[in-house]
Amino acid sequence: MEFAWSKEDAAFRTELVDYLDAELTGDWSRSDGTGLGSAVYTEFSKSFVRKLATKGWLTPHWPQEYGGSGQSAWQHFVLGEEMWKRGEPRGPQYMNVNWVGPAIIKYGTEEQKQSLLPPIARGEVFWCQGFSEPEAGTDLASLKTRAVRDGDEYVLNGQKIWTSYANAADYCFLLARTGPPGSRGDGISVFLLPMDTPGVEVRRIDCLVGEHSFNEVFLTDVRLPHSALLGEENNGWNIVRRTLAYERVGAPRYARAALVLDGLAEWAGSRGLLDDPGVQEQFGEARTLCEAARVLVYRVIDERAKQKEPSPLAYQARAAMVQAERAVGDLALDVMGSEALVEGSLGDAQFRNSLGAGIAAGSYEVQLNLISRLILGMPKD
Repeated sequence: MEFAWSKEDAAFRTELVDYLDAELTGDWSRSDGTGLGSAVYTEFSKSFVRKLATKGWLTPHWPQEYGGSGQSAWQHFVLGEEMWKRGEPRGPQYMNVNWVGPAIIKYGTEEQKQSLLPPIARGEVFWCQGFSEPEAGTDLASLKTRAVRDGDEYVLNGQKIWTSYANAADYCFLLARTGPPGSRGDGISVFLLPMDTPGVEVRRIDCLVGEHSFNEVFLTDVRLPHSALLGEENNGWNIVRRTLAYERVGAPRYARAALVLDGLAEWAGSRGLLDDPGVQEQFGEARTLCEAARVLVYRVIDERAKQKEPSPLAYQARAAMVQAERAVGDLALDVMGSEALVEGSLGDAQFRNSLGAGIAAGSYEVQLNLISRLILGMPKD
């Protein structure tokens, strides 16, 4: 098996790193623990992604007819790794380009493709995802938000929660029940919701992860045209299952965790702590988990590069990334002690990130259940 990068991909990484070294200075820093959705970083991201778009680096893996350049899945992932190492300066755009856009490309009408994809490719819009609900988080198929057909429109009522970037998003990739109550996955549809639609209300959720990281979204008699439906009515669950496979590896958190680990090693070494065999063992274990997550994610990207349908390997890779990020967060607390809780410190930033690692893109426990059933062949009950 060949693990080396191709000359083209290696050259692209070098060019990208040089560009980011020059571009991400001054106003950009994600070492201070500020959370996802911060107004400061959202404004920075809006400017930054437009620059990426002009270089063809925002949606390089998309087909050319939709604003891409037809580059390989590997080059797109090189982008993801280098962006996450630096705290993801693209903001919510990683969702747009990783799975929202590709979902529209695969399931959307020609009208939807022509109207929604170019603004994403130009870096002009942000999206959020309206999945989780107060009583439907880990059991997403039990969601209660309703979409009732009324002539050529749908009327939506319900609530979403833990919605990252809803405060800044232009659109929401929204799940709603169009089938009868109790229809589970068979009665779910996907809607492409403009966030400025009357009846949409966003409320901030204060939390430990960081400033304005999460939001609640309330839908009250929201009217959407039939053209806002993605794919067929009641077929949303199939779309989501495919989409989530891309989302689960769309954020290579292990890359950031590994970089933080290097910083922690430098901090510990300067204080003579690395002479302790126990500390050495902790660092070795954390490094191993980061590398294991990287290899498992690469297996998923290899499937994508070969244009295979998403497989259960994505669940395995996602679980490994959670383990890696948590290990580095725990290590920061163990090695730095109380200093790791000082706001703005390297340890504080990693600890905050690790808090949400096991929830975002599906809870860690759900990933383990899926692995047990779909990879290990164990019974559901």
